[in-house]
Amino acid sequence: MMSSFSTRRTFFAFLATLAFGLPTATAQDARRAYVPPALDTVHAVPAEHGMVVAQEKISAQVGADILRRGGNAVDAAVATGFAMAVTYPRAGNIGGGGFMVIHSTERNEDITIDYRETAPAATTPQIFLGADGKPDAAKSRDSALGVGVPGTVAGLALALEKYGSGRFTLAQLLEPAIVLARDGFLVGDDIADTLPGWHKRLVRWPTSAQIFSRPDGTPLGEGDKLVQSDLAETLSAVAALGPRGFYEGPVAEKLAKAVTDAGGIMTSADLKSYQAVIRAPVRGTYRGYDIVSMPLPSSGGVVLVETLNILEGFQLADLKQGSPASLHLLIEAMKRAYADRARYLGDPAFVNAPIGTLTGKDYAAKLRATISADRATPSKQLVSTAASPHEGSNTTHFSVVDGGGNAVSNTYTLNFSYGVGLVADGTGVLLNNELDDFTAAVGASNAYGLVGFEPNLPGPGKRPLSSMSPTIVLKDGKPVLVTGSPGGSRIISTVLQVIVNVLDYNMEVAAAVAAPRLHHQWLPDEVRVESGFPDNVLLELKAMDHHIVAPMGQTSANSIAVTANGPLGAPDPRTRGAEAAGQ
Repeated sequence: MMSSFSTRRTFFAFLATLAFGLPTATAQDARRAYVPPALDTVHAVPAEHGMVVAQEKISAQVGADILRRGGNAVDAAVATGFAMAVTYPRAGNIGGGGFMVIHSTERNEDITIDYRETAPAATTPQIFLGADGKPDAAKSRDSALGVGVPGTVAGLALALEKYGSGRFTLAQLLEPAIVLARDGFLVGDDIADTLPGWHKRLVRWPTSAQIFSRPDGTPLGEGDKLVQSDLAETLSAVAALGPRGFYEGPVAEKLAKAVTDAGGIMTSADLKSYQAVIRAPVRGTYRGYDIVSMPLPSSGGVVLVETLNILEGFQLADLKQGSPASLHLLIEAMKRAYADRARYLGDPAFVNAPIGTLTGKDYAAKLRATISADRATPSKQLVSTAASPHEGSNTTHFSVVDGGGNAVSNTYTLNFSYGVGLVADGTGVLLNNELDDFTAAVGASNAYGLVGFEPNLPGPGKRPLSSMSPTIVLKDGKPVLVTGSPGGSRIISTVLQVIVNVLDYNMEVAAAVAAPRLHHQWLPDEVRVESGFPDNVLLELKAMDHHIVAPMGQTSANSIAVTANGPLGAPDPRTRGAEAAGQ
Protein backbone atom coordinates (compact mmCIF):
# COMPACT_ATOMS: atom_id res chain seq x y z
CA MET A 1 0.00 0.00 0.00
CA MET A 2 1.01 3.60 -0.49
CA SER A 3 2.83 5.13 2.45
CA SER A 4 1.29 7.88 4.55
CA PHE A 5 1.24 11.51 3.46
CA SER A 6 3.83 12.40 6.10
CA THR A 7 6.18 9.75 4.75
CA ARG A 8 5.73 11.02 1.20
CA ARG A 9 6.30 14.58 2.36
CA THR A 10 9.53 13.51 4.06
CA PHE A 11 10.67 11.80 0.86
CA PHE A 12 9.96 14.81 -1.33
CA ALA A 13 11.84 17.04 1.10
CA PHE A 14 14.71 14.59 0.74
CA LEU A 15 14.30 14.73 -3.05
CA ALA A 16 14.50 18.51 -2.95
CA THR A 17 17.78 18.22 -1.06
CA LEU A 18 19.10 15.98 -3.81
CA ALA A 19 17.86 18.23 -6.57
CA PHE A 20 18.96 21.54 -5.11
CA GLY A 21 21.58 21.04 -2.43
CA LEU A 22 24.15 18.45 -3.40
CA PRO A 23 27.66 19.69 -4.04
CA THR A 24 29.12 18.68 -7.38
CA ALA A 25 32.56 18.49 -8.93
CA THR A 26 33.41 21.07 -11.52
CA ALA A 27 32.31 20.41 -15.08
CA GLN A 28 35.89 20.89 -16.18
CA ASP A 29 37.01 17.97 -14.01
CA ALA A 30 34.30 15.70 -15.41
CA ARG A 31 35.11 16.52 -19.03
CA ARG A 32 38.63 15.18 -18.78
CA ALA A 33 39.27 11.88 -20.52
CA TYR A 34 38.61 8.90 -18.29
CA VAL A 35 41.73 7.77 -16.48
CA PRO A 36 41.15 4.47 -14.66
CA PRO A 37 42.06 4.67 -10.97
CA ALA A 38 44.43 2.24 -9.31
CA LEU A 39 42.15 -0.76 -9.11
CA ASP A 40 43.17 -1.67 -5.57
CA THR A 41 41.81 1.71 -4.44
CA VAL A 42 38.34 1.19 -5.93
CA HIS A 43 35.65 -0.30 -3.70
CA ALA A 44 31.99 -1.06 -4.19
CA VAL A 45 29.21 0.55 -2.17
CA PRO A 46 27.64 -1.96 0.27
CA ALA A 47 23.98 -2.18 1.20
CA GLU A 48 22.12 -4.39 3.61
CA HIS A 49 19.10 -5.27 1.50
CA GLY A 50 18.49 -3.68 -1.90
CA MET A 51 20.27 -1.32 -4.24
CA VAL A 52 19.86 0.85 -7.35
CA VAL A 53 22.93 1.77 -9.41
CA ALA A 54 22.29 4.35 -12.12
CA GLN A 55 24.09 6.92 -14.21
CA GLU A 56 22.29 9.78 -12.44
CA LYS A 57 22.08 10.15 -8.66
CA ILE A 58 18.65 11.76 -8.15
CA SER A 59 16.95 8.94 -10.03
CA ALA A 60 19.00 6.30 -8.21
CA GLN A 61 17.76 7.73 -4.92
CA VAL A 62 14.18 7.74 -6.22
CA GLY A 63 14.45 4.02 -6.90
CA ALA A 64 16.14 3.29 -3.58
CA ASP A 65 13.33 5.08 -1.76
CA ILE A 66 10.80 2.77 -3.42
CA LEU A 67 12.79 -0.19 -2.08
CA ARG A 68 12.77 1.35 1.40
CA ARG A 69 8.99 1.73 1.19
CA GLY A 70 8.52 -1.98 0.47
CA GLY A 71 8.69 -2.07 -3.30
CA ASN A 72 10.42 -4.81 -5.21
CA ALA A 73 13.15 -4.45 -7.84
CA VAL A 74 10.64 -3.90 -10.66
CA ASP A 75 8.80 -1.17 -8.74
CA ALA A 76 12.12 0.58 -8.14
CA ALA A 77 13.18 0.17 -11.77
CA VAL A 78 9.96 1.71 -13.05
CA ALA A 79 10.30 4.70 -10.71
CA THR A 80 13.96 5.11 -11.67
CA GLY A 81 13.19 4.86 -15.38
CA PHE A 82 10.54 7.57 -15.29
CA ALA A 83 12.67 9.82 -13.07
CA MET A 84 15.61 9.58 -15.48
CA ALA A 85 13.31 10.81 -18.26
CA VAL A 86 13.41 14.08 -16.30
CA THR A 87 16.87 14.16 -14.74
CA TYR A 88 18.96 12.54 -17.50
CA PRO A 89 17.46 13.96 -20.70
CA ARG A 90 20.26 12.93 -23.04
CA ALA A 91 19.38 9.23 -22.66
CA GLY A 92 16.76 8.71 -19.94
CA ASN A 93 13.49 8.97 -21.77
CA ILE A 94 9.86 8.44 -22.52
CA GLY A 95 10.54 9.46 -26.12
CA GLY A 96 12.73 6.44 -26.88
CA GLY A 97 12.83 2.78 -25.96
CA GLY A 98 14.89 -0.05 -24.58
CA PHE A 99 15.10 -3.48 -23.00
CA MET A 100 14.61 -4.90 -19.51
CA VAL A 101 15.75 -8.25 -18.08
CA ILE A 102 13.95 -9.41 -14.92
CA HIS A 103 14.79 -12.21 -12.50
CA SER A 104 11.67 -12.86 -10.41
CA THR A 105 12.30 -14.90 -7.28
CA GLU A 106 8.60 -15.06 -6.41
CA ARG A 107 7.78 -16.61 -9.77
CA ASN A 108 11.06 -18.50 -10.23
CA GLU A 109 11.21 -16.92 -13.67
CA ASP A 110 13.59 -15.00 -15.91
CA ILE A 111 11.94 -12.87 -18.57
CA THR A 112 12.70 -9.88 -20.76
CA ILE A 113 10.62 -6.95 -21.89
CA ASP A 114 11.28 -5.58 -25.37
CA TYR A 115 10.16 -1.97 -25.56
CA ARG A 116 12.34 -1.08 -28.52
CA GLU A 117 11.05 1.64 -30.84
CA THR A 118 9.28 0.54 -34.03
CA ALA A 119 9.36 1.99 -37.51
CA PRO A 120 6.19 3.86 -38.57
CA ALA A 121 3.83 2.11 -40.97
CA ALA A 122 4.95 4.34 -43.86
CA THR A 123 8.60 3.22 -43.59
CA THR A 124 10.19 1.74 -46.71
CA PRO A 125 13.53 -0.06 -47.17
CA GLN A 126 14.74 2.92 -49.21
CA ILE A 127 13.72 5.61 -46.73
CA PHE A 128 17.28 6.60 -45.78
CA LEU A 129 18.73 6.62 -49.30
CA GLY A 130 19.48 9.79 -51.21
CA ALA A 131 18.55 10.62 -54.79
CA ASP A 132 21.71 8.82 -55.89
CA GLY A 133 20.59 5.60 -54.22
CA LYS A 134 23.30 5.79 -51.57
CA PRO A 135 22.76 6.09 -47.80
CA ASP A 136 22.02 9.66 -46.69
CA ALA A 137 23.09 9.85 -43.05
CA ALA A 138 21.35 13.17 -42.48
CA LYS A 139 17.96 11.57 -43.11
CA SER A 140 18.31 8.97 -40.36
CA ARG A 141 20.38 10.93 -37.84
CA ASP A 142 19.41 14.58 -38.15
CA SER A 143 15.82 14.63 -39.42
CA ALA A 144 12.43 13.60 -38.11
CA LEU A 145 12.48 10.64 -40.51
CA GLY A 146 14.71 8.95 -37.92
CA VAL A 147 12.06 9.08 -35.17
CA GLY A 148 10.77 5.65 -34.17
CA VAL A 149 7.54 5.03 -32.27
CA PRO A 150 8.58 5.35 -28.58
CA GLY A 151 8.28 2.29 -26.38
CA THR A 152 9.39 3.31 -22.89
CA VAL A 153 5.99 4.16 -21.40
CA ALA A 154 4.51 0.87 -22.62
CA GLY A 155 7.52 -1.13 -21.46
CA LEU A 156 7.73 0.27 -17.94
CA ALA A 157 3.97 -0.02 -17.47
CA LEU A 158 4.01 -3.64 -18.67
CA ALA A 159 6.86 -4.49 -16.27
CA LEU A 160 4.91 -3.04 -13.35
CA GLU A 161 1.67 -4.76 -14.33
CA LYS A 162 3.21 -8.22 -14.69
CA TYR A 163 6.10 -8.20 -12.21
CA GLY A 164 5.58 -5.37 -9.74
CA SER A 165 5.00 -6.07 -6.05
CA GLY A 166 1.40 -4.84 -6.12
CA ARG A 167 2.21 -2.29 -3.41
CA PHE A 168 2.42 0.66 -5.80
CA THR A 169 0.28 1.96 -8.61
CA LEU A 170 1.80 3.43 -11.74
CA ALA A 171 0.67 6.87 -10.57
CA GLN A 172 2.51 6.48 -7.28
CA LEU A 173 5.74 5.50 -9.02
CA LEU A 174 5.41 8.46 -11.41
CA GLU A 175 4.96 10.97 -8.57
CA PRO A 176 8.69 11.70 -8.02
CA ALA A 177 9.26 12.23 -11.76
CA ILE A 178 6.30 14.59 -11.99
CA VAL A 179 7.57 16.64 -9.03
CA LEU A 180 11.07 16.86 -10.53
CA ALA A 181 9.73 17.95 -13.91
CA ARG A 182 7.23 20.45 -12.50
CA ASP A 183 9.42 22.05 -9.82
CA GLY A 184 12.74 21.65 -11.61
CA PHE A 185 16.18 20.73 -10.33
CA LEU A 186 19.63 22.23 -10.51
CA VAL A 187 21.71 21.33 -13.53
CA GLY A 188 24.93 19.55 -12.66
CA ASP A 189 26.98 16.46 -13.30
CA ASP A 190 26.42 14.83 -16.69
CA ILE A 191 23.88 17.37 -18.00
CA ALA A 192 26.30 20.23 -17.29
CA ASP A 193 29.05 18.24 -19.00
CA THR A 194 27.14 17.26 -22.15
CA LEU A 195 24.57 19.98 -22.84
CA PRO A 196 27.05 22.61 -24.13
CA GLY A 197 28.36 20.22 -26.75
CA TRP A 198 24.91 19.20 -27.97
CA HIS A 199 23.16 22.55 -27.60
CA LYS A 200 23.46 23.49 -31.28
CA ARG A 201 21.61 20.30 -32.18
CA LEU A 202 18.80 21.12 -29.76
CA VAL A 203 18.34 24.77 -30.71
CA ARG A 204 17.46 23.83 -34.28
CA TRP A 205 14.02 23.28 -32.76
CA PRO A 206 12.45 26.29 -30.93
CA THR A 207 10.57 24.02 -28.54
CA SER A 208 13.84 22.46 -27.42
CA ALA A 209 15.69 25.77 -27.22
CA GLN A 210 13.09 27.13 -24.78
CA ILE A 211 13.70 24.30 -22.32
CA PHE A 212 17.46 23.84 -22.48
CA SER A 213 18.63 27.46 -22.91
CA ARG A 214 19.10 30.49 -20.71
CA PRO A 215 17.23 33.71 -21.60
CA ASP A 216 20.30 34.89 -23.54
CA GLY A 217 20.25 31.75 -25.71
CA THR A 218 23.27 30.06 -24.19
CA PRO A 219 22.91 26.50 -22.86
CA LEU A 220 21.87 25.87 -19.29
CA GLY A 221 24.92 25.28 -17.14
CA GLU A 222 26.03 24.22 -13.69
CA GLY A 223 23.63 25.55 -11.05
CA ASP A 224 20.86 26.65 -13.46
CA LYS A 225 17.38 25.26 -12.83
CA LEU A 226 15.89 22.91 -15.45
CA VAL A 227 12.09 23.07 -15.36
CA GLN A 228 10.03 20.86 -17.71
CA SER A 229 6.39 21.86 -17.15
CA ASP A 230 5.03 20.23 -20.30
CA LEU A 231 6.81 16.98 -19.46
CA ALA A 232 5.19 17.09 -16.00
CA GLU A 233 1.78 17.33 -17.69
CA THR A 234 2.58 14.41 -19.99
CA LEU A 235 3.72 12.28 -17.07
CA SER A 236 0.55 13.28 -15.21
CA ALA A 237 -1.53 12.06 -18.16
CA VAL A 238 0.23 8.70 -17.94
CA ALA A 239 -0.35 8.64 -14.18
CA ALA A 240 -4.07 9.25 -14.71
CA LEU A 241 -4.71 7.03 -17.73
CA GLY A 242 -1.82 4.59 -17.88
CA PRO A 243 -0.16 4.06 -21.28
CA ARG A 244 -3.29 5.34 -23.03
CA GLY A 245 -2.39 8.78 -21.69
CA PHE A 246 0.68 8.66 -23.93
CA TYR A 247 -0.30 6.52 -26.91
CA GLU A 248 -3.82 7.91 -27.41
CA GLY A 249 -5.54 11.24 -27.00
CA PRO A 250 -4.00 14.73 -26.80
CA VAL A 251 -0.41 13.65 -26.02
CA ALA A 252 -0.31 11.22 -28.95
CA GLU A 253 -1.78 13.82 -31.29
CA LYS A 254 0.86 16.37 -30.25
CA LEU A 255 3.68 13.86 -30.65
CA ALA A 256 2.52 12.86 -34.13
CA LYS A 257 1.99 16.49 -35.20
CA ALA A 258 5.47 17.48 -34.04
CA VAL A 259 7.05 14.67 -36.07
CA THR A 260 5.04 15.23 -39.24
CA ASP A 261 5.46 19.02 -39.04
CA ALA A 262 9.22 18.41 -38.91
CA GLY A 263 9.13 16.20 -41.99
CA GLY A 264 8.77 12.79 -40.36
CA ILE A 265 6.20 10.06 -40.93
CA MET A 266 5.09 8.88 -37.47
CA THR A 267 1.31 9.16 -37.01
CA SER A 268 -1.11 8.90 -34.11
CA ALA A 269 -2.14 5.52 -35.54
CA ASP A 270 1.45 4.33 -35.22
CA LEU A 271 1.43 5.35 -31.56
CA LYS A 272 -1.90 3.68 -30.85
CA SER A 273 -0.73 0.39 -32.32
CA TYR A 274 2.55 0.20 -30.34
CA GLN A 275 2.99 -2.85 -28.10
CA ALA A 276 5.80 -3.79 -25.72
CA VAL A 277 6.62 -7.50 -25.91
CA ILE A 278 7.51 -10.04 -23.23
CA ARG A 279 10.16 -12.38 -24.61
CA ALA A 280 12.08 -15.38 -23.34
CA PRO A 281 15.68 -14.38 -22.63
CA VAL A 282 18.77 -15.59 -24.42
CA ARG A 283 20.42 -18.05 -22.06
CA GLY A 284 23.93 -19.41 -21.91
CA THR A 285 26.36 -20.90 -19.44
CA TYR A 286 29.88 -19.79 -18.60
CA ARG A 287 32.15 -21.63 -16.18
CA GLY A 288 29.21 -22.93 -14.14
CA TYR A 289 27.22 -19.69 -14.15
CA ASP A 290 23.98 -19.01 -16.04
CA ILE A 291 23.93 -15.99 -18.34
CA VAL A 292 20.50 -14.39 -18.83
CA SER A 293 20.42 -11.63 -21.42
CA MET A 294 18.36 -9.86 -24.05
CA PRO A 295 17.10 -11.65 -27.18
CA LEU A 296 16.43 -10.16 -30.59
CA PRO A 297 15.80 -7.48 -31.70
CA SER A 298 18.73 -6.80 -29.40
CA SER A 299 21.81 -8.56 -30.66
CA GLY A 300 23.33 -8.17 -27.21
CA GLY A 301 22.44 -11.51 -25.66
CA VAL A 302 23.30 -13.59 -28.72
CA VAL A 303 26.67 -11.93 -29.31
CA LEU A 304 27.51 -11.97 -25.59
CA VAL A 305 26.75 -15.69 -25.21
CA GLU A 306 28.58 -16.53 -28.45
CA THR A 307 31.66 -14.61 -27.30
CA LEU A 308 31.64 -16.18 -23.84
CA ASN A 309 31.29 -19.64 -25.40
CA ILE A 310 34.41 -19.00 -27.48
CA LEU A 311 36.35 -17.76 -24.44
CA GLU A 312 35.24 -20.67 -22.24
CA GLY A 313 37.67 -22.94 -24.06
CA PHE A 314 40.62 -20.80 -22.98
CA GLN A 315 41.98 -20.81 -19.42
CA LEU A 316 41.75 -17.06 -18.93
CA ALA A 317 42.34 -17.40 -15.19
CA ASP A 318 45.85 -18.59 -15.97
CA LEU A 319 46.53 -15.34 -17.82
CA LYS A 320 46.97 -12.06 -16.01
CA GLN A 321 44.00 -9.73 -16.27
CA GLY A 322 44.83 -7.03 -18.80
CA SER A 323 47.82 -8.92 -20.20
CA PRO A 324 48.47 -8.96 -23.97
CA ALA A 325 47.64 -12.69 -24.12
CA SER A 326 44.28 -12.27 -22.40
CA LEU A 327 43.34 -9.15 -24.37
CA HIS A 328 44.27 -10.85 -27.65
CA LEU A 329 41.80 -13.65 -26.93
CA LEU A 330 39.06 -11.17 -25.99
CA ILE A 331 39.61 -9.26 -29.23
CA GLU A 332 39.58 -12.35 -31.43
CA ALA A 333 36.43 -13.71 -29.80
CA MET A 334 34.64 -10.36 -30.16
CA LYS A 335 35.64 -10.09 -33.79
CA ARG A 336 34.04 -13.41 -34.72
CA ALA A 337 30.79 -12.85 -32.83
CA TYR A 338 30.34 -9.34 -34.22
CA ALA A 339 30.78 -10.72 -37.75
CA ASP A 340 27.82 -13.03 -37.13
CA ARG A 341 25.84 -10.12 -35.69
CA ALA A 342 26.16 -8.19 -38.92
CA ARG A 343 25.22 -11.03 -41.21
CA TYR A 344 22.35 -12.80 -39.44
CA LEU A 345 20.58 -10.75 -36.81
CA GLY A 346 17.49 -8.54 -37.03
CA ASP A 347 13.91 -8.13 -35.78
CA PRO A 348 12.64 -11.68 -35.03
CA ALA A 349 9.23 -10.77 -36.45
CA PHE A 350 10.89 -10.41 -39.86
CA VAL A 351 14.09 -12.51 -39.69
CA ASN A 352 14.60 -16.20 -38.88
CA ALA A 353 18.09 -15.97 -37.40
CA PRO A 354 20.02 -19.15 -36.49
CA ILE A 355 20.08 -18.37 -32.77
CA GLY A 356 20.50 -21.96 -31.64
CA THR A 357 23.57 -22.36 -33.80
CA LEU A 358 25.13 -19.02 -32.91
CA THR A 359 24.77 -19.64 -29.17
CA GLY A 360 25.80 -23.30 -29.30
CA LYS A 361 28.97 -24.68 -27.72
CA ASP A 362 29.83 -26.71 -30.85
CA TYR A 363 29.78 -23.65 -33.09
CA ALA A 364 31.94 -21.77 -30.58
CA ALA A 365 34.46 -24.60 -30.66
CA LYS A 366 34.74 -24.28 -34.44
CA LEU A 367 35.33 -20.54 -34.15
CA ARG A 368 37.81 -21.03 -31.32
CA ALA A 369 39.87 -23.35 -33.49
CA THR A 370 40.43 -20.51 -35.97
CA ILE A 371 42.08 -18.26 -33.36
CA SER A 372 45.87 -18.05 -33.40
CA ALA A 373 47.49 -17.70 -29.98
CA ASP A 374 49.83 -14.95 -31.13
CA ARG A 375 48.51 -13.43 -34.34
CA ALA A 376 45.43 -11.33 -35.16
CA THR A 377 43.05 -12.70 -37.78
CA PRO A 378 42.29 -10.04 -40.43
CA SER A 379 38.58 -9.25 -40.38
CA LYS A 380 38.33 -9.72 -44.15
CA GLN A 381 39.11 -13.40 -43.63
CA LEU A 382 36.13 -13.90 -41.30
CA VAL A 383 33.19 -15.11 -43.36
CA SER A 384 30.58 -16.52 -41.01
CA THR A 385 29.69 -20.21 -41.37
CA ALA A 386 26.82 -20.38 -38.91
CA ALA A 387 24.01 -20.73 -41.44
CA SER A 388 22.78 -19.59 -44.55
CA PRO A 389 24.99 -2.27 -38.65
CA HIS A 390 25.88 2.87 -36.15
CA GLU A 391 24.29 2.53 -33.06
CA GLY A 392 23.85 5.43 -30.71
CA SER A 393 26.33 5.47 -27.87
CA ASN A 394 24.23 7.75 -25.71
CA THR A 395 22.13 5.18 -23.98
CA THR A 396 21.89 4.69 -20.21
CA HIS A 397 21.82 1.61 -18.02
CA PHE A 398 20.72 0.97 -14.46
CA SER A 399 20.74 -2.14 -12.28
CA VAL A 400 18.42 -2.97 -9.37
CA VAL A 401 18.24 -5.72 -6.76
CA ASP A 402 15.94 -6.03 -3.76
CA GLY A 403 16.14 -7.86 -0.46
CA GLY A 404 13.97 -10.68 -1.78
CA GLY A 405 16.39 -11.77 -4.48
CA ASN A 406 14.62 -10.11 -7.41
CA ALA A 407 16.77 -8.28 -9.95
CA VAL A 408 16.31 -5.93 -12.90
CA SER A 409 18.80 -4.98 -15.57
CA ASN A 410 17.51 -2.15 -17.75
CA THR A 411 19.04 -0.31 -20.71
CA TYR A 412 17.17 2.36 -22.67
CA THR A 413 18.05 5.10 -25.11
CA LEU A 414 17.25 7.96 -27.47
CA ASN A 415 20.14 6.84 -29.72
CA PHE A 416 22.24 10.02 -30.04
CA SER A 417 22.61 12.24 -27.00
CA TYR A 418 19.28 14.09 -26.69
CA GLY A 419 17.97 11.98 -29.61
CA VAL A 420 17.14 13.92 -32.72
CA GLY A 421 17.01 17.02 -30.50
CA LEU A 422 13.32 17.71 -31.05
CA VAL A 423 11.01 18.26 -28.08
CA ALA A 424 7.45 17.68 -29.28
CA ASP A 425 5.56 20.93 -28.74
CA GLY A 426 3.27 20.84 -25.70
CA THR A 427 4.57 17.49 -24.42
CA GLY A 428 8.09 18.09 -23.09
CA VAL A 429 9.08 14.78 -24.73
CA LEU A 430 12.52 14.60 -26.36
CA LEU A 431 12.23 12.37 -29.41
CA ASN A 432 14.65 9.67 -30.51
CA ASN A 433 16.52 9.16 -33.80
CA GLU A 434 16.55 5.41 -33.24
CA LEU A 435 15.74 4.39 -36.82
CA ASP A 436 19.36 5.18 -37.66
CA ASP A 437 20.05 1.76 -36.11
CA PHE A 438 18.66 0.20 -39.26
CA THR A 439 21.05 -0.60 -42.10
CA ALA A 440 20.33 2.01 -44.78
CA ALA A 441 21.62 -0.31 -47.51
CA VAL A 442 23.08 -3.81 -47.65
CA GLY A 443 26.70 -3.70 -46.51
CA ALA A 444 26.49 -0.09 -45.33
CA SER A 445 27.74 1.02 -41.91
CA ASN A 446 25.95 3.31 -39.50
CA ALA A 447 27.32 6.26 -37.53
CA TYR A 448 29.37 3.99 -35.31
CA GLY A 449 30.78 1.86 -38.10
CA LEU A 450 28.57 -1.20 -37.59
CA VAL A 451 27.99 -2.96 -40.89
CA GLY A 452 24.62 -4.56 -41.60
CA PHE A 453 22.90 -6.69 -44.19
CA GLU A 454 19.38 -7.61 -45.34
CA PRO A 455 18.02 -8.68 -41.91
CA ASN A 456 18.31 -5.13 -40.58
CA LEU A 457 16.95 -3.09 -43.49
CA PRO A 458 14.14 -0.64 -42.58
CA GLY A 459 10.53 -1.77 -42.87
CA PRO A 460 7.06 -0.85 -41.56
CA GLY A 461 6.52 -1.88 -37.94
CA LYS A 462 10.04 -3.28 -37.75
CA ARG A 463 12.32 -2.89 -34.72
CA PRO A 464 15.92 -1.94 -35.56
CA LEU A 465 18.70 -4.20 -34.37
CA SER A 466 20.31 -3.08 -31.12
CA SER A 467 23.43 -3.87 -29.11
CA MET A 468 21.82 -3.17 -25.74
CA SER A 469 22.78 -6.01 -23.42
CA PRO A 470 21.09 -5.82 -20.02
CA THR A 471 22.30 -9.02 -18.34
CA ILE A 472 21.84 -10.97 -15.12
CA VAL A 473 24.34 -13.68 -14.10
CA LEU A 474 22.96 -16.46 -11.90
CA LYS A 475 24.57 -19.15 -9.75
CA ASP A 476 22.28 -21.95 -8.56
CA GLY A 477 19.31 -19.90 -9.70
CA LYS A 478 20.21 -16.78 -7.73
CA PRO A 479 21.58 -13.48 -9.07
CA VAL A 480 25.28 -12.87 -8.48
CA LEU A 481 25.86 -10.03 -10.98
CA VAL A 482 23.54 -7.50 -12.62
CA THR A 483 25.15 -5.44 -15.35
CA GLY A 484 24.77 -3.60 -18.64
CA SER A 485 25.99 -0.40 -20.26
CA PRO A 486 25.38 2.33 -22.79
CA GLY A 487 27.85 2.70 -25.64
CA GLY A 488 26.25 1.63 -28.92
CA SER A 489 28.30 -1.10 -30.53
CA ARG A 490 30.60 -1.03 -27.49
CA ILE A 491 27.85 -2.21 -25.14
CA ILE A 492 28.37 -5.93 -25.71
CA SER A 493 32.15 -5.79 -25.33
CA THR A 494 31.76 -3.73 -22.15
CA VAL A 495 29.35 -6.21 -20.55
CA LEU A 496 31.63 -9.05 -21.66
CA GLN A 497 34.66 -7.52 -19.93
CA VAL A 498 32.79 -6.86 -16.69
CA ILE A 499 31.64 -10.50 -16.61
CA VAL A 500 35.11 -11.85 -17.42
CA ASN A 501 36.72 -9.59 -14.82
CA VAL A 502 34.33 -10.83 -12.12
CA LEU A 503 34.07 -14.53 -13.03
CA ASP A 504 37.52 -15.30 -14.44
CA TYR A 505 39.67 -12.89 -12.45
CA ASN A 506 37.63 -12.71 -9.22
CA MET A 507 37.78 -8.92 -9.26
CA GLU A 508 35.66 -6.96 -6.84
CA VAL A 509 32.79 -5.53 -8.87
CA ALA A 510 33.89 -1.89 -8.55
CA ALA A 511 37.36 -2.74 -9.86
CA ALA A 512 35.85 -4.90 -12.60
CA VAL A 513 33.82 -1.90 -13.76
CA ALA A 514 36.59 0.67 -13.39
CA ALA A 515 39.26 -1.34 -15.26
CA PRO A 516 40.20 0.00 -18.71
CA ARG A 517 38.27 -1.53 -21.60
CA LEU A 518 38.80 -2.20 -25.28
CA HIS A 519 36.54 -3.04 -28.21
CA HIS A 520 36.56 -4.76 -31.60
CA GLN A 521 33.40 -5.08 -33.72
CA TRP A 522 34.71 -6.97 -36.81
CA LEU A 523 34.52 -3.93 -39.10
CA PRO A 524 36.31 -1.62 -39.17
CA ASP A 525 39.27 -3.88 -38.41
CA GLU A 526 40.61 -1.95 -35.43
CA VAL A 527 40.86 -2.26 -31.66
CA ARG A 528 39.55 0.78 -29.81
CA VAL A 529 41.09 1.26 -26.38
CA GLU A 530 40.54 3.42 -23.34
CA SER A 531 43.40 5.12 -21.59
CA GLY A 532 44.95 3.11 -18.80
CA PHE A 533 46.54 0.23 -20.71
CA PRO A 534 50.31 0.21 -20.23
CA ASP A 535 52.34 1.14 -23.29
CA ASN A 536 54.12 -2.21 -23.32
CA VAL A 537 50.77 -4.04 -23.48
CA LEU A 538 49.65 -2.00 -26.47
CA LEU A 539 53.00 -2.52 -28.17
CA GLU A 540 52.67 -6.28 -27.77
CA LEU A 541 49.16 -6.21 -29.23
CA LYS A 542 50.47 -4.22 -32.18
CA ALA A 543 53.20 -6.82 -32.65
CA MET A 544 50.40 -9.38 -33.04
CA ASP A 545 49.07 -7.24 -35.94
CA HIS A 546 46.22 -5.63 -33.99
CA HIS A 547 45.48 -2.10 -35.22
CA ILE A 548 45.14 -0.01 -32.04
CA VAL A 549 42.99 3.15 -32.10
CA ALA A 550 42.02 5.55 -29.31
CA PRO A 551 39.68 6.59 -27.84
CA MET A 552 37.20 3.76 -27.39
CA GLY A 553 34.19 5.99 -26.65
CA GLN A 554 31.75 6.34 -23.81
CA THR A 555 30.43 3.41 -21.77
CA SER A 556 29.03 3.24 -18.23
CA ALA A 557 28.53 -0.24 -16.78
CA ASN A 558 26.55 0.50 -13.62
CA SER A 559 26.57 -2.91 -11.96
CA ILE A 560 25.65 -4.79 -8.79
CA ALA A 561 27.30 -7.89 -7.34
CA VAL A 562 25.05 -9.87 -5.02
CA THR A 563 26.92 -11.47 -2.11
CA ALA A 564 26.00 -13.41 1.02
CA ASN A 565 26.46 -10.16 2.95
CA GLY A 566 24.21 -8.09 0.71
CA PRO A 567 24.52 -6.23 -2.60
CA LEU A 568 27.65 -4.36 -3.65
CA GLY A 569 27.03 -1.45 -6.00
CA ALA A 570 29.51 -0.26 -8.62
CA PRO A 571 28.58 3.07 -10.20
CA ASP A 572 30.81 3.52 -13.22
CA PRO A 573 33.30 6.34 -12.56
CA ARG A 574 33.26 7.24 -16.26
CA THR A 575 30.10 9.34 -15.71
CA ARG A 576 29.99 12.21 -13.24
CA GLY A 577 26.95 11.77 -11.02
CA ALA A 578 26.60 7.99 -11.27
CA GLU A 579 25.49 6.58 -7.93
CA ALA A 580 24.87 3.38 -5.99
CA ALA A 581 21.90 4.05 -3.71
CA GLY A 582 21.37 1.32 -1.13
CA GLN A 583 18.68 0.30 1.29
